[in-house]
Amino acid sequence: MRTFPPLALAAALAATLLLTACEDDKTSGDDAKNADRPGGSACAIGDLGVEVGAGAAPAAGDTGNVTVTLTNNGAQCTLKGFPAVDLVSEDSTTSVSPEQTAKAQPLTLGKGGTTSFTITYVRGEAGSPKSLTVRKASFALPGATADAHDLPWSYGEVARRDGSSSGGAAQASVSGFESSGD
Repeated sequence: MRTFPPLALAAALAATLLLTACEDDKTSGDDAKNADRPGGSACAIGDLGVEVGAGAAPAAGDTGNVTVTLTNNGAQCTLKGFPAVDLVSEDSTTSVSPEQTAKAQPLTLGKGGTTSFTITYVRGEAGSPKSLTVRKASFALPGATADAHDLPWSYGEVARRDGSSSGGAAQASVSGFESSGD
């Protein structure tokens, strides 16, 4: 009986497994769509379902919250950093800063996994030059600012941070991504 050295046997086994894997080249539509995205890579906006829930500020000076929930419909992916959020009015766009005490934690989402982030804002006085009349909020995922998702804004004006009427930043902040479910 002929014996093979352990390394030769391991190499032959690996070659056999590689050839077997190449022969089975049947992929579903989802597999083909996600084939170029290795597990744990950055999430893509096109693979996420978006739902919005709001606790609108009832009057000027009150604080409101807009929570955006994302559901991963694609392959496992990771979010690293904060969502990039802009508030868009008729004539200007204002970037929303992360909450001062928030720390960005990497979050991995499996298929069907959910996460959320919250936009917190101070309601401005209607018609005041010290308020920003927001038409929509636009957000992008960390590292993918070219792919933004627009949300209609129906939660009232947003107060300007410095109280000026000359383009001051909005009194708003965005949280980091929060785990949802288990």
